[in-house]
Amino acid sequence: MYSPTPEDWHEANRARWDERVPIHAAGEFYDLDSFRAGKDSLRDFERAEVGDVTGRTLLHLQCHIGLDTLSWARHGASRVVGLDFSGPAVETARSLAADLGLPRDRAVFVAADVYDAAGAVPDDTYDIVYTGGGALCWLPDVRRWARTAASLVAPGGFLYLAEFHPLTDSLDDETGGRIVHDYFVREPWVDTSPGTYADLDAATVHNRSVEWVHPVGEVVTALASAGLRIEFLREHDVSLFPRYGSLQRHEDGYYRFPADRPRIPLMYSLKASRPA
Repeated sequence: MYSPTPEDWHEANRARWDERVPIHAAGEFYDLDSFRAGKDSLRDFERAEVGDVTGRTLLHLQCHIGLDTLSWARHGASRVVGLDFSGPAVETARSLAADLGLPRDRAVFVAADVYDAAGAVPDDTYDIVYTGGGALCWLPDVRRWARTAASLVAPGGFLYLAEFHPLTDSLDDETGGRIVHDYFVREPWVDTSPGTYADLDAATVHNRSVEWVHPVGEVVTALASAGLRIEFLREHDVSLFPRYGSLQRHEDGYYRFPADRPRIPLMYSLKASRPA
């Protein structure tokens, strides 16, 4: 339900994520054994849109347990830094980096709030600042996020964002075929659902979360106002998990609506650069 922002929103969200880290690390959704054996966690459109990262530095904001961060290192990034506000998530990411045999100075993980990233990460700027699906909804102020992220982009570098489309938060959970929530809502959504997207039946205690909807226009405007040049904004008709009961999993691993339904954007991606 929508409600005024609770004073303990940050503590509630962190407790929720801290509790779910071991569930994610042990479950099939992230499948860490396959990842250790070489499985790539990045999506094909992300790899194509980011391009060759060989020899480049990359900062991953809100990295969770670090799979995407470490995948960029596997693709040739000279140094990757992952930041997340969950201590257990950062410890899991560090353990994974060690399992992969990556030197500690090539794969660095930092426990800090994303708004404090500029003072928490080891380098002043990075060639690529990256953030993946399901990150922005946990932040009340996307303009502050944009200013922080933009300040970490090196001259000649860029920010790349791949995110779930905020339109998906307006649709009903059963079919995704009806608009039932306000796209432009300003108040946060307070949820108390147990479990996790990676295991709906997992037994959990810290179930209260506070999330915000950020329309695409708000995100684009925030990044442009922070001094970055928008290179592209693309929308994708795929999801990474079965958000609605009507979504069907395809051989490529993505979830889509049935072919007889009109398509809508389920994810979007953008690239914003800083002039050299």
